[in-house]
Amino acid sequence: MKPTAHSRILILDFGSQYTQVIARRVRECQVYSEIGRHDITAAEVEAMAPKGVILSGGPASVYEKSAPQIDLQIFSLGIPVLGICYGMQLMARHLGGEVEFSARREYGAGILHIDEETPLFHAVGEQMDIWSSHGDKLTALPTGFRAIAHTENSPFAVIEDAERRLYALQFHPEVSHTPRGKEIIQNFLFRICHCAMDWTMGSFIDEACARIRQQVGDEKVVLGLSGGVDSSVTAALLHRAIGDQLTCIFVNNGFLRENEPEIVQRVFGENFRIKLKYVDASERFLKLLEGVTDPEQKRKAIGLEFVRVFEQATEDLLAKDRADKRPHAGYRFLAQGTLYPDVIESVAIGGNPASLIKTHHNVGGLPEKMHFELVEPLRQLFKDEVRQAGLQLGLPNEIVLRQPFPGPGLAVRILGEVTPERLRILREADAIVVSEMQASDWYYRVWQSFAVLLPVHSVGVMGDQRTYENTIALRIVESQDGMTADWVRLPYEILARISSRIVNEVKGVNRVCYDISTKPPSTIEWE
Repeated sequence: MKPTAHSRILILDFGSQYTQVIARRVRECQVYSEIGRHDITAAEVEAMAPKGVILSGGPASVYEKSAPQIDLQIFSLGIPVLGICYGMQLMARHLGGEVEFSARREYGAGILHIDEETPLFHAVGEQMDIWSSHGDKLTALPTGFRAIAHTENSPFAVIEDAERRLYALQFHPEVSHTPRGKEIIQNFLFRICHCAMDWTMGSFIDEACARIRQQVGDEKVVLGLSGGVDSSVTAALLHRAIGDQLTCIFVNNGFLRENEPEIVQRVFGENFRIKLKYVDASERFLKLLEGVTDPEQKRKAIGLEFVRVFEQATEDLLAKDRADKRPHAGYRFLAQGTLYPDVIESVAIGGNPASLIKTHHNVGGLPEKMHFELVEPLRQLFKDEVRQAGLQLGLPNEIVLRQPFPGPGLAVRILGEVTPERLRILREADAIVVSEMQASDWYYRVWQSFAVLLPVHSVGVMGDQRTYENTIALRIVESQDGMTADWVRLPYEILARISSRIVNEVKGVNRVCYDISTKPPSTIEWE
């Protein structure tokens, strides 16, 4: 973890869908943030020495028997605490206030009227637009607290105990619907917690390299290199840290994008001179997924097979080293491009709050007795931070700014069974999407743009003949970090070109639809 010499904000997760957004907003202020379990002990918090603690929102009522609780000693550590929504209600109730169910639920936009001066609202004016999502509300202040601001529905929308440095908000400052929310977070970080702006990519790279060297020593590391942003930045970071101790294994699982195998081998093998072993296991993976339609089974099956292929590939490398009588034979570590959102989405932090969304390829499906120890140098980073690190490491824009691609590849963009024919259809359709997005200069302006093959056939007419063929869905979204996303209002003429080309050029498709759902409630990927 990050050395305690740096400023650190600890965010306790009570199940809010916005917990990750809070963490990201803190990091945007160049302060390191870390999400922890809601049931962490005060002693553990004190040992971490954070500059401040933020209590997230959550879907529960503080009066529910199963509602997540907190170690009350955390409020007595002298560390500034900011409660948001459920975090506010929890703080108020346990410190002597009264929280009641509100007959009028506050959900959506509202106006906050600021009544008292406080460092938390320095230079934000007398009122501001806010976004709320809560049913319970505070009806009586805890001892030592005072009301700072109110809304139409709540006289205690913001409260503070300045002496104990305890602050609480009934609304969500982290979301974009609270336009000046970032200023509130900045005030908490710098005016109340006195944080330093020391979370930079330069400091991260230096510390990550040191951690890698400490963990690895003189042992060898293998990395699964796909050519995507995460694995590419992981490769560059590891190569900077340990040089030729790293060998990248590029596994063609059969679910890659068009021309992907050739591009990866050329860029990393020839241009960057990173040790690269190519394994074509496409038939092996395809056979594995015969008859499999459940998305979680797909991901887990691919993850398990991924490890088996790696173990065999490293055995082959080891045998070659022995044959060549090279010293230090053996591959002890497996590196992965696991990111912070992967960890957050795949693990129900704290047991109660955060529900499993999907098993990520990098963190799910690995056997307990795996023959490798994991090296995950990016697991502290959000996606946009990974891109910053890649640019600082000298990777080209075409690699660093590439759109995210799931570890299981096209297999989780085919709803239903994965077959060679369905792969052909999706791969050709996806290539058209990429081509048209690049030609129109929209590719780098969006977070992701891709095709999804639906398990839906519909009637169409081509020429004078009736058809009954496949449907392609287009998914084009904008996002800052992949945790929330909105669909892109792409110009109709570009959508028309993509649709026309897919229907005319991809045999087996007669209909194209556009996905206009946001995340949440939907996910970006369909599986």
